[in-house]
Amino acid sequence: MEMVGGNMFTKDELSLNEAKEAAERLSFYPLMFQAAVSLNRLGILQEVANSGKVGIDSDSIGQKVGVSQYGIETLLEAGLSLGLVMLVQPYKYRITKMGSFWLLDRQTNVNTNFVQDVCGKGALHLEEAIREEGPSGLKELGNWPTIYHGLSKLTEPTRSSWFNFDHHYSDQAFPQALKEVFSYGPTSMLDIGGNTGKWAFQCVDFNPNVHVTIVDLPGQCGLAKERIEKAGLSDRISTFEQNVLDRSYRLPSGQDAVWMSQFLDCFSPTQIMHILKHVGEAITSDGRVFILDTFWDLQDNPTATYCLHGTSLYFTVMANGNSKMYDSSRMTQYVENAGLEVEKIIRKVGHYHSLIVCKKSNRS
Repeated sequence: MEMVGGNMFTKDELSLNEAKEAAERLSFYPLMFQAAVSLNRLGILQEVANSGKVGIDSDSIGQKVGVSQYGIETLLEAGLSLGLVMLVQPYKYRITKMGSFWLLDRQTNVNTNFVQDVCGKGALHLEEAIREEGPSGLKELGNWPTIYHGLSKLTEPTRSSWFNFDHHYSDQAFPQALKEVFSYGPTSMLDIGGNTGKWAFQCVDFNPNVHVTIVDLPGQCGLAKERIEKAGLSDRISTFEQNVLDRSYRLPSGQDAVWMSQFLDCFSPTQIMHILKHVGEAITSDGRVFILDTFWDLQDNPTATYCLHGTSLYFTVMANGNSKMYDSSRMTQYVENAGLEVEKIIRKVGHYHSLIVCKKSNRS
């Protein structure tokens, strides 16, 4: 396996004091995260930012946001330890560089809102989810077998936080991915797990000769169909309702391409191979299967890997209980076990994604 940063996960280089300090900080992570979220959502951090280098005292903040001095100072003191704010003088604060990112950086905000709104309450059921191999925390959002069955029924702000998280990362990769996919000249394509049709819409805009069929659960297909009809693209984009976990499911055959973006990480290894076997049957002899995903072993920095490992916990406790963010070696293994072969892996598609291009195997 190609490890991030060389031997990053093969050495323990912290001193005893550093290790003890890191463990102590970890013990308070949940509470400190809530403090950071509250600083943002109550408008406190924004007021600190507005004060510039001069800074602002807790009394003045309280008058602006309608929170007591006790509440302001309690949160800002946590902000000191978190590195979000710093002291100009006693009880007078200014924002730090990290605080500016926490307040303004879109990716940080997308991640934060996803963890808070989608995973927050459910995360308390992680141990249960691990023991039962089911999304034990999902009951905090609704009564569905997986979160995908309930996406069209999520309430705000959970719904927006989920879709913003899902789209933020794929959106960065789509421009380059479109060029790679259409270099093969497909005129028919399945977009499996296409949700509301974001990829499909970009495909028909990018290439005038392609017809895309979105394959997804009824709820998602319904939302996509509304968008398709509203855009007048019913002759270019179709929907095909199908649960790909059904034992005898079928896909429209004779396809030049099958596209799966951030999709296979939603399933267990056995399920992935089940899906890929049917996908292989859907493409023509010279067709291609494109798997776009964020493989944790192909990231350029430890922070990206950290976020992906955290996302795996979401899959465990909220999404379905049996999937995660995979490394590229595992995914290659599943592709080959399903009777396909990896033609190439294109790294750095967008900032974090890799594109695995697969074709029918020549093995007998």
